[in-house]
Amino acid sequence: MRIIGGELKGRKLISVPGTDIRPTADRIRESIFNILAGRVGGAVVLDLFAGTGALGIEALSRGAESAFFIEINKRALSVLKRNINTCSVGNKVTIIQWNILENLTCIQSMRPAFNLVFMDPPYNKHLIGPSLSNLHDSGCLESGACVTIEHSHLEPIAEGPLPFNVFDQRRYAKTLVSFLNYML
Repeated sequence: MRIIGGELKGRKLISVPGTDIRPTADRIRESIFNILAGRVGGAVVLDLFAGTGALGIEALSRGAESAFFIEINKRALSVLKRNINTCSVGNKVTIIQWNILENLTCIQSMRPAFNLVFMDPPYNKHLIGPSLSNLHDSGCLESGACVTIEHSHLEPIAEGPLPFNVFDQRRYAKTLVSFLNYML
């Protein structure tokens, strides 16, 4: 696994041993950032279920202003910290160990508000709806923020009362990447 573009292009990232954490494949990450090209520069990024940090670090490499990483798994947090150190982006990063499914009160006071969010929850665990609800309840998103979710094609994004609208979806084998706008 490596950084695909930007000033850190080619930097190698380490993965979490085992199968608990599933990092975003390089080609899917490249496709995501091609779609998001105009939204990354100067962005304030939130990386939920951060794992190795590949999505947030890729955004920093491509000009994002800062990135907040939220992860609960201790092994993943250790790898995330090593990847941030390897890429020398620690001055632009905040790491929070937190259970996203309980709430996101840990980021309620964060300013400036987030305008680019990555969410890569474990597949087929029905975590997308509760995570989006907690994200909305946190009050930490700019109106017009883009939320990118990597998920199983068997677990679609449910349309509901929350102000998230799917504006694009791309399928890569068993992975679906959904792009949502947050409209308050």
